Amino acid sequence: MNIWESFKDVLELKIGGITTLNIFTFIFIILISAVIGKVVRTNLHRFFKEKVPITTLVVMEKIVHYVIIFIGFMVALPYIGFSLSGLLVAGGILGIVIGFASQTVVSNLISGIFLMIERPMAVGDGVNIGDVSGIVKDIKILSTTVRTYDGIYVRIPNDKVFSSNIQNYVVHEARRFNYSIGIRYKDDAEKAMKIVEGLLDAHPLVLKEPAPTIFVEELGESSVNLTVKIWAPSSHWYGVYTEMLWKIKVALEKEGIEIPFPQRVVWMAGKDGK
Repeated sequence: MNIWESFKDVLELKIGGITTLNIFTFIFIILISAVIGKVVRTNLHRFFKEKVPITTLVVMEKIVHYVIIFIGFMVALPYIGFSLSGLLVAGGILGIVIGFASQTVVSNLISGIFLMIERPMAVGDGVNIGDVSGIVKDIKILSTTVRTYDGIYVRIPNDKVFSSNIQNYVVHEARRFNYSIGIRYKDDAEKAMKIVEGLLDAHPLVLKEPAPTIFVEELGESSVNLTVKIWAPSSHWYGVYTEMLWKIKVALEKEGIEIPFPQRVVWMAGKDGK
């Protein structure tokens, strides 16, 4: 008996009704799936390490890794005498039940992955998502947490975030805001605009480029309405907004320009109808 025949006898040796060859094949498939899982996990980490929070990335890596090993295990099972047909029937029924129960979870999971790839916002950004406005505090694989400007924490499922219009107030370094200021008809509108322009020029946080614009927007029922459009750094715009509004009022009144109350002229007919 030569070496090959001895090796062949070893491979055909049965242990518990399963040949040694099939046992080696089973182990080989499991090892290959583990290696593939490791390679995929490593590349997943390289691709997403700067796009996804580390805690979320670790969860994603584990899920992908073990799913690949599980697939390899299922492929290898027939070599040790397990029939997949019975498992597939049971798994199919179980999959339908789990599918109905977890469709929302899966939707949130997929939406979370796309949000992390697309990155329309980051932790710390001021945003408006649907009817929720505030600061982004956390972006997880299933949900996003926003702290509203009233200090209330709101958890929003990622599928709702992904399908909503997301307004990010700080992704651009500058933000514009407007005032509408009414003055009396007898006041000098050009003088009023010069006063406002001087205030804006003197403020260090009012941007020179893009430059502010001031113009007569409307001849209203009770006033000449001026519109003031101002650009300020996104991180300071609200402070500039509240500060300048009051300063404009005080400066105009100091120069004798008043913001009128709504008024209406009523003509009373005389006895002769005139």
